[in-house]
Amino acid sequence: MVSLALIILSSIFFTGVILQTKSITSGRKGPGILQPVKDVIRLFKKGSIYSETTSVIFTIAPVISFASVIMACLVIPFGSWKGIISFDGDFIFFAYILALGKFFSIIAAMDTGSSFEGMGASREALYSMFVEPAFFILIGSFALLTGNTSFYNIFSTLHLGSSITYTLGGMASFVLIMIAMIENSRMPVDDPKTHLELTMIHEVMILDNSGFDLGLILSTGYIKFAMYGTLIANFYIGGLSFLWAFPVFLLVQLLFAVIVGLMESFMARFRMSHNPQFILVLSSVSFLIFLGVLLVLEKFV
Repeated sequence: MVSLALIILSSIFFTGVILQTKSITSGRKGPGILQPVKDVIRLFKKGSIYSETTSVIFTIAPVISFASVIMACLVIPFGSWKGIISFDGDFIFFAYILALGKFFSIIAAMDTGSSFEGMGASREALYSMFVEPAFFILIGSFALLTGNTSFYNIFSTLHLGSSITYTLGGMASFVLIMIAMIENSRMPVDDPKTHLELTMIHEVMILDNSGFDLGLILSTGYIKFAMYGTLIANFYIGGLSFLWAFPVFLLVQLLFAVIVGLMESFMARFRMSHNPQFILVLSSVSFLIFLGVLLVLEKFV
């Protein structure tokens, strides 16, 4: 329950910190940190409009996508405190409950009958498929290192106490940051501010969504960012008491949001043809983490 509450709390400010960072780097005052939340509240007060070509799939997809992210948050622990749901192999449940929400988002975009939205759905499905091995190799490596297969047991028994393990933790943080960027369709894979349909991925998928449904979709993205930030924080919280774990958690979330803002300020968007190569490189980094775990465990012959 602690982790879910902190994820929701972080999501309220996360996107605002990103926007504020981008504003500062470009020399602008920018909106307030709570502006994204105000936009969502305004959307929640509006009704949704549906095309005559859409079916019930388009109607329920935003709710299922939002619910899938909340369910995924339930298995994430916070240091020594378990998530609401915890069992052996729960990281597999985490990955595929997110995949369920992604699946409904994709078929909802295709349900509109728009060739542009179908194009974006195709790209989003492809990139999600490419990023999946990186996540499983990463978490599987730490499962091997700790001898546990649940998020709680992995993070509660993981201790970064040597130069190798600190390196592994830093590499794991990098991989999770990039996975979060890809799963949320951000730079350098996708540009959330572009208005050119031929280069859009996630934004072109939600062109037909409006009102309450659009608010749910935006809220899902905010929570998903904070969710990945919580996973990163768990690498460094370990067995800390709440008195120390809470400020470390807030610091990691703040640094994560600032890093995202800096990346979107100074990195150019990749060409579409380069995106698969970049995403597959994350699997290579995860494999290096796996080799590092084998070194720590002295499994090399």
